[in-house]
Amino acid sequence: MSAVLYEVSDKVATLTLNRPESLNAVNPAMIDGLLAASSQAAHDPAVRAVVIRGAGQHFMAGGDLKWFREQTALPAATCRAGIEDLIEAVHASVLNFRNMNKPVIAAVHGAVAGFGLSLMMAADLALAAENTYFTLAYSNIALSPDGGATWSLPRQVGLKQAMEIALLGERFDVARALELGLVNRVVALAQLEAETDKLARRLAAGPGAALARTKALLNQSIEHSFATQLRAEQTSFVDCAAHPDFAEGLAGFFEKRRPLYGRD
Repeated sequence: MSAVLYEVSDKVATLTLNRPESLNAVNPAMIDGLLAASSQAAHDPAVRAVVIRGAGQHFMAGGDLKWFREQTALPAATCRAGIEDLIEAVHASVLNFRNMNKPVIAAVHGAVAGFGLSLMMAADLALAAENTYFTLAYSNIALSPDGGATWSLPRQVGLKQAMEIALLGERFDVARALELGLVNRVVALAQLEAETDKLARRLAAGPGAALARTKALLNQSIEHSFATQLRAEQTSFVDCAAHPDFAEGLAGFFEKRRPLYGRD
């Protein structure tokens, strides 16, 4: 069975991490599947929103430590090469989610640890069930973070909080994650799938070109000066105004109806 399931319904691609017996821990099969699925979602014009979820009782418990232990038993050069290949694929997957011109939602529950937290932070929005708990965990086994965690975490929670989360490796609950701004909404576990589907369908029915440009503007704003960002906003605004979605949005407003986007 595939380590990552891929399904498209009503313009929403759902990527399901599918190693529930291992708490969806990352091994080569998992990351190869995630890279392939994220690439497919990024390049499929029929997909207008993406959901990442975990099968079973957890989202993702980080790396597969059994696999890592097997690597450490190999000759040093072989071990290093195998781990480097894995992390390269991990980072390619994260870049796919960050750079794709459609919104990405992480729907998390249970354990969100190690790369699971990195992956959640790489999504544009995160919905968490009430039973979710988090830990960056790398320092607990003498590793430094991957998956963009050291880029995302200080930008989402501030440097001091990021230092505490990364250096101490402590576990924290969903209330703390919401307080820190790591998740957008907390819902009952029984409602997670329905609430995620509702949000994903709302985004998929929205003005795709404008949402893509908004995502890009927000992502690049962190590295831009204010003046540079203003110029980028101007270009994007004019491009959006020239897009058929803008005329449809205006028509919907004046005709007091919901706009029907995505007919371009």
